[in-house]
Amino acid sequence: MQMSDKDKTVRTAEAYHVPVMLKESVDGMDISENDICVDVTFGGGGHSREILSRLGEKGHLYVFDQDEDAIHNIADDSRMTFIRSNFRYLKTFLKYYDVTSVNSILADLGVSSHHFDKDERGFSFRYEDSALDMRMNRQSGLTASKILNEYSEEKIADVLYFYGELKQSRQIASAIVRKRKERPFRQIRDLLDILSSYTKGGKEKKILAQAFQALRIEVNQEMDALKDMLSQARDILAPGGRISVITYHSLEDRMVKNFFKTGNFEGTLEKDFYGNSISPFRLINNKVIVPRKEEQEMNPRSRSAKLRIAEKI
Repeated sequence: MQMSDKDKTVRTAEAYHVPVMLKESVDGMDISENDICVDVTFGGGGHSREILSRLGEKGHLYVFDQDEDAIHNIADDSRMTFIRSNFRYLKTFLKYYDVTSVNSILADLGVSSHHFDKDERGFSFRYEDSALDMRMNRQSGLTASKILNEYSEEKIADVLYFYGELKQSRQIASAIVRKRKERPFRQIRDLLDILSSYTKGGKEKKILAQAFQALRIEVNQEMDALKDMLSQARDILAPGGRISVITYHSLEDRMVKNFFKTGNFEGTLEKDFYGNSISPFRLINNKVIVPRKEEQEMNPRSRSAKLRIAEKI
């Protein structure tokens, strides 16, 4: 039996990325059929398809993704508008479409399984011969190799420490700078050669994952982009609107948690004259939501996922 175009799109998207906490995250958006919704991390389109299934004919979904590969997962649905851009430009592009207020926003942060599985993208330490790239947007000029070859020793150390939480960040940065004087960093194996001295005692995968995470975050300016998106989400969410965010590491989770609780990234709770807390959000789940055991077994990527949901007051 021949597959329809729609079935082919779904099959391709499923191969691209398995959506994490699909039902929980979309349930958290509290969608009504005529809502205007935004999925700022389209990827394989799994969450978007679920959102569309809950929208009526007058509802609309705007989706963002800076990766050109995501274009292949676009569904043929007039209720969806694809925007090829980083979500840090959320307000700018919605304004282009005359949208100044939305009912709900979804963000599934981190890297899709598609990126880890494509060796030429350089996101995984499994592919030693691949280039040190790590760009979500391949039109960007900053790559992992550029960081390793051109950043100062102090700046490399800061990237590894703040974004990878590597305790030996200073020593690793010093070794990188010494090595690049002999030959530049081009392939993943060049970085693995340096890191091999710091991956003893059965912690090899953990340390490699931390180092690669740190470089990926810096290459894609992920923390700054997340700050920009959350600040703009606060501005464009209608009163009673929901924002549902899935995080994968402590840095981004702490940022989302602080912002939802206090309306700022420092986590400083401000109070009015009468001592009442001032925050633009109400927490929907006081306790963070994690994937069910069955999902964690089926999709290892979900094991570090945390879902936080907030409502605009």
